Amino acid sequence: MEFHHTSVLLHETIGQLQVKPDGIYVDGTLGGGGHAYEVLRRLSPRGRLIGIDQDADAIQAAKQRLSEFENRVSIVRSNYANMRARLAEQGICKVDGIVLDLGVSSFQLDTPKRGFTYRDEHAPLDMRMDDRQELTAKDIVNEYSEKELFRIIRDFGEDKFAKNIAKHIVSTRKEKEILTTGELCAVIRAAIPMKVQKSGGHPAKRTFQAIRIELNRELEVLKDSLDDMIDLLNDGGRICVITFHSLEDRIVKTVFRKNEHPCICPPDFPVCVCGRVSKGKAVRKPIVPSEEELKNNKRSKSAKLRVFERKEQ
Repeated sequence: MEFHHTSVLLHETIGQLQVKPDGIYVDGTLGGGGHAYEVLRRLSPRGRLIGIDQDADAIQAAKQRLSEFENRVSIVRSNYANMRARLAEQGICKVDGIVLDLGVSSFQLDTPKRGFTYRDEHAPLDMRMDDRQELTAKDIVNEYSEKELFRIIRDFGEDKFAKNIAKHIVSTRKEKEILTTGELCAVIRAAIPMKVQKSGGHPAKRTFQAIRIELNRELEVLKDSLDDMIDLLNDGGRICVITFHSLEDRIVKTVFRKNEHPCICPPDFPVCVCGRVSKGKAVRKPIVPSEEELKNNKRSKSAKLRVFERKEQ
């Protein structure tokens, strides 16, 4: 299956990145190379882009799409959490811009064997963004305790029926291991009142999101990586982060605010004595898709772009 992914907020992201022709840029979630391609188009032969992704299919697709820029692009299979180390291996300690397009790609959603979708009944419960990882969604569904399942569905799926869904999963797997997306969807449907199912979206959407986030440590990786990425930026460099749900957006907003206003002194102190210095500023309020983009790409509906600019003191 051909790797296809429509880059959300593409022109807005590239515009906010303010690409310098001779600069060094990182796409930490390379995917099919949509954002990377637009950055590379704006680079001179002396400019450079490093693309990072943990998905083998994405790496293969990006290599093909970006082949015309062979001399100015390096593609690395890794998690963006390892960005500093991967850049150091290439002799890079500072960059002029970073892009993160979070969440799951259209290709991952539309490829049943990847197990991300709740719309194919026969797909395996996989959901790994990196197939070198041993743990899968099947392991979480069949091995996590009822308490652990409740926690992740409540916290990462924000589903008010989390307790009942966890209870039904544990009850069902006592009889038979839950192996496919269809089997899990059936369990979730049984745990949610029919009147709620009729009025809301797909009943499994929140649980699938929760399991995927837990499996791939998405929020943990994001929270632990943003400070380091801001430190990687040159003076005037920018990091652009596209999120797709409130949990991601809240983390980005909080980290950006902390780096802009790091002082922890009591409000009544006349001067700062904690010694924490601002590293820059959030450029503006989050940018959301235009009406035209929403019409052409329904998956862009919940997207938000936040931008932080590094400023040396």
